[in-house]
Amino acid sequence: MDQGPRRAESVRVVQDRSTPLRQKVTIVGAGNTGATMAQILSARGYADVVLIDIVEGLPQGKALDIAEAAPWARTSSSLLGTNNWDDTANSDVVVVTSGVARKPGMTREDLLSVNAGIVRSVVTEASKRSPNAVLVIFANPMDAMCHVALEASGFPKERVVGQGGMLDTARYRTFIAMETGTSVKDVSAWVLGGHTEATMVPLVSNATVGGVPLTQLLPADRVEAVVKRAQGGGAEIVGLLKTGSAFVAPAVATIEMVDAILLDERRILPCCVMLQGEWGITDAYVGAPIVLGKGGVLHVYEIPVSDSELAELRAAGAAVKELVAATPKG
Repeated sequence: MDQGPRRAESVRVVQDRSTPLRQKVTIVGAGNTGATMAQILSARGYADVVLIDIVEGLPQGKALDIAEAAPWARTSSSLLGTNNWDDTANSDVVVVTSGVARKPGMTREDLLSVNAGIVRSVVTEASKRSPNAVLVIFANPMDAMCHVALEASGFPKERVVGQGGMLDTARYRTFIAMETGTSVKDVSAWVLGGHTEATMVPLVSNATVGGVPLTQLLPADRVEAVVKRAQGGGAEIVGLLKTGSAFVAPAVATIEMVDAILLDERRILPCCVMLQGEWGITDAYVGAPIVLGKGGVLHVYEIPVSDSELAELRAAGAAVKELVAATPKG
């Protein structure tokens, strides 16, 4: 007999349990970005994945859709879609994507008040159940949300890291490759600083393509154009999509961080971390080159920058502190 609609339950799809004690990753937020992260990580097959969201049916449906791709994608993984925080217990990494997405004309700072409450709530729930996890913060404004997550979790700063520099660096390298007509594989360039249009610092002083300085490949005006496009990369996509924001590049960039942590790859990556004196910046989450491996942030490198870039980095640190001061407290 039809009993009418029922409450969505956790949906677990297991293709292979041949590895008995794999690591576990929880992705908080089953929107486009979170679901894409789950898809990428599930395809890699080395970790159990939990996709959690407050909306009943959403993570269950996304998990089932991803699982149904496995026969043709030739992947095996354990994937769980759920609304129950208890299912996230003992995660090794928790990726926080939940929050309100930007709309056209909306800055990341506009998201501050509402997303601070969301991030504080989900980090509190996650840290209770996974006290040894590394938190990877994706929610915007990401720099300030790292501070919120650090406070809400009570974790050491090494286990709370933001992904902003990863995405911004990917965009910068992409635009350099487009402008120079070269392979993006040969581009080495970094975006440090903040994760807003006004505070990110695409470094020109050490940007190269195949070892050739960017300033030898492009005239000054074209270098400046690439820098400006990188700074506005997120807004460019928001303007084109009209009703959403980027999710594929952000997801790929974030899962690279998850790989580095769970596989202890000790990669040098541009991530948002708590600085304690680097470039004269103290007690602020700012993008920097770090060694990322098991347990989170293993080292922060204070690389040489030009005088103008140094001033921009310090301005980014000051801006983050202002944003944190304006963030509603829990």
